[in-house]
Amino acid sequence: MKHLLSIILAMGGLLSMTASAQNLVPEPIQVDDQAWISPPTLPGLKARWLVGAEQRPAPYLIRVQLLNGTRVPPHSHPDERNTSVLKGTLYVGFGDSFDEQKLVAIPNGAVYIAPADTPHYLWAKDGDVLYQEAGSGPTGTGFSSR
Repeated sequence: MKHLLSIILAMGGLLSMTASAQNLVPEPIQVDDQAWISPPTLPGLKARWLVGAEQRPAPYLIRVQLLNGTRVPPHSHPDERNTSVLKGTLYVGFGDSFDEQKLVAIPNGAVYIAPADTPHYLWAKDGDVLYQEAGSGPTGTGFSSR
């Protein structure tokens, strides 16, 4: 009897979760509706927050555009970031100083991971680049002093 009651309660829970899931409706995020922001010190960089926000303790998604030739100096973030290249080839290096010899080409469609608190630098060396970063906030960007 006790076993039967457990099964009935479990089935009821599954049914209520299914009913809740059926009431959900996907809500598309229109990327073009999100405002671009551009740091004054990096005029070739524009970004759009798509999900979450920099100071919110939750997952986030940000889309970044680098114009051809733009270099982002060594910097780090307090959280791990997963970056997907959506257009172009992004050149990435790890370290406290910008070293062209250490750059790795991350082509369109590829993903790379920047570990938390790891200095890295970027270059849109041979064309415009569009990429998307995902992580978990709060986050931020700290530029290396070198």
